[in-house]
Amino acid sequence: MTQLIKQKKRIFNILFISIFSTMMGLGIVSPIMPVFAKDLGASGIWLGIIFAGFSLSRGIFMPIIGKLSDKNGRKKYILIGLLAYTIISLFYLIAYNVYSLSIIRFVHGFASAMVIPVAMAYVGEIANDGEEGKTMGKFNVSMFLGMGTGPFLGGILHDSFGLSSVFIAMSVLSFIAFLLILFLLPDVKFKNHSLTNKKSNRLPFKEIMKDDIMKGLLIFRAIGAIGRGGIMSFLPIFAALININASQIGIIISVNVFLTALLQGYFGKLADKYSKTSLIIIGSLISAVALLFIPVAYNFWSLLAIDIFMGIGGAISMPAASAITVKVGRKFGMGASMGVFNSAMSFGMILAPLISGLVMDTLGLIYIFYVAGIISVIGILIFIFFVKKGIRTSDLKL
Repeated sequence: MTQLIKQKKRIFNILFISIFSTMMGLGIVSPIMPVFAKDLGASGIWLGIIFAGFSLSRGIFMPIIGKLSDKNGRKKYILIGLLAYTIISLFYLIAYNVYSLSIIRFVHGFASAMVIPVAMAYVGEIANDGEEGKTMGKFNVSMFLGMGTGPFLGGILHDSFGLSSVFIAMSVLSFIAFLLILFLLPDVKFKNHSLTNKKSNRLPFKEIMKDDIMKGLLIFRAIGAIGRGGIMSFLPIFAALININASQIGIIISVNVFLTALLQGYFGKLADKYSKTSLIIIGSLISAVALLFIPVAYNFWSLLAIDIFMGIGGAISMPAASAITVKVGRKFGMGASMGVFNSAMSFGMILAPLISGLVMDTLGLIYIFYVAGIISVIGILIFIFFVKKGIRTSDLKL
């Protein structure tokens, strides 16, 4: 038993460090991607297409790769994804118009589909019963901390050394994660979990999608992504209008994600003790209200304050949602469930820039955040409906 505990701890630590490095590399481009795309001639709708390409690719391939990892093991898919990350990051250096940039973003999304959900499935697999919130909350720190460090570093690199340094740094960080996984991560199949559960491996995706609790989770994930997608895609442009520079934009995005990361462990433990669905609702409401207040920001400090509330909302809801996904994953297959769960986020991220780009071109920039906030509130109501319906027919404690 002691050996098993040590092995699980090693797996967790290696995945934590690797995903942190990967997400930091991915987050580096956040402050500069909208501006970079506009410099290549992107209109509001083309900005939406460029951001949507990354998420579309993720949304298509994550459930497929997640299910394959249930059957064939996790490590090989993470390695292939990280190597692709490393290579495709350098292709940004030769993007010359909106078409080439859109293709690069699509391929980059495919690489991401092989890393994040598979790593989450591996961590979900080693989580003990009753500690799903604690385990996933701790692991989520790696993703949010990496995403938070990335924009801050990206803003500094851009202002100090130029655009090329941002893409080179993204490639280097992905390669570091690749080496860690290659040499240090064991490829272990645990008994009594989805990786060896042949029945769950045969479950088609339509069976997963019929589950009301999973429907509620997917609504939560997709709606949350619409709000966050609007921020990542268009907040830098709004910030520039109120005289906020690239480094300050990086700080704003980083603080949001840092705060979410630092509070993950605490709210993960709460999710194991109290109602997971209530925590998701509370966190989502806080984020929705913060979105509605973004247009009233008039300088760096006011926008930062609103951003802090969004970070708190995400910190409250995310560990609870991840914990529920682990529980559902033990029934349907961990990789498949994590793939579907993260695909919902990707489809939300597809809709976010497309909706935001259309709103920007027709109504104006500030209306992006009003629309995102209203959609978020509607999404909360739909989430409540499906989860309440699912709890009545499930033995899961949520």
